[in-house]
Amino acid sequence: MRRSLIAVCVAGVGVLGSGARAATCPAPPGAHPAVAAIDGRQRLAWIDERLQQQAWRGKLWAYGWGIGVGAAGVGSLIAVPFVAPSQRVDWYTSAATAAFGVIPFVLAPLKVTRDAPTLRDAIAASPPEDDARVCAVLSQAERMLADDAHDERWQQAWWTHAGNVAFNAGVLLFLGLGYHHWTSGLVNGLSGVAVGEAIIFTQPTGAIDAAETYNRGELSMRAADARASRSPGWLTAFTF
Repeated sequence: MRRSLIAVCVAGVGVLGSGARAATCPAPPGAHPAVAAIDGRQRLAWIDERLQQQAWRGKLWAYGWGIGVGAAGVGSLIAVPFVAPSQRVDWYTSAATAAFGVIPFVLAPLKVTRDAPTLRDAIAASPPEDDARVCAVLSQAERMLADDAHDERWQQAWWTHAGNVAFNAGVLLFLGLGYHHWTSGLVNGLSGVAVGEAIIFTQPTGAIDAAETYNRGELSMRAADARASRSPGWLTAFTF
């Protein structure tokens, strides 16, 4: 049954005439020469599917952590009226650090979450029979894939870990030196480091793997979680 459906999809592309021809597009810089031998439409479908998947994972990661950290901050504020006035600075500090932790998810989300819908729109607006246009959109998609991989590496680089430790060390010193609340300072600082590292280590990195696989020319057009119904027009035949 599945093979029959695939055959129907491919046959449907065939009626487009020239749109079913193999689009010969150059390989991106740094890629294996074998990449150029793969049909440009197939390459574009492959990148599109993976960016869509990675964008979904990136949003799930951001929303999950953002809501969780934000809820922890709100919980700290709710507790303020129920603690001794001398201890309230600890809870205000906890709420402030939580608010600071949410900011990156709002101001600097993973780049792939913006690139994926942009690429999908560019594909939908491209005439399927125009090989030159297909290659132009493919070139844009290849740059997006490379940039998204770079963005994921950057957000897990050593300076991200160092910044996490430095910020939470500052929280510790703020409460310890400023208010002599060393115990709460340690709790806030150490828990902040732990949560920050968990956020960094759970960040999706699929674009890195996809970029490396693409540059090796190891494209598999049978993605286990592909959804042909999500692919625009002529692209559906290649996302099975």
